[in-house]
Amino acid sequence: MKTESWFQVVKLLKEQQGVDALHEVMRVLLTQEEQDAIGSRLAIMRALLSGEESQREIARRIGVSITKVTRCSNYLKTLSDTEMAMIEQI
Repeated sequence: MKTESWFQVVKLLKEQQGVDALHEVMRVLLTQEEQDAIGSRLAIMRALLSGEESQREIARRIGVSITKVTRCSNYLKTLSDTEMAMIEQI
């Protein structure tokens, strides 16, 4: 059931026409805390992939715990080459 629900969300997002409509749907679906968490996750991934800062520096700059940065770093290590290429394009 969880997978089916997730694909319904993905389909809903795909159907949106333009950034404003997508933003509105995301605003309705996610709390501010969830929106912030997704934004932080992307910022952490980008910083880790750039390799210009230590995990501690990333945590301090983004305003998250070192645990979150480490968790994200460990997650990136599990991705396939195809998935990594996709992340690098975001």
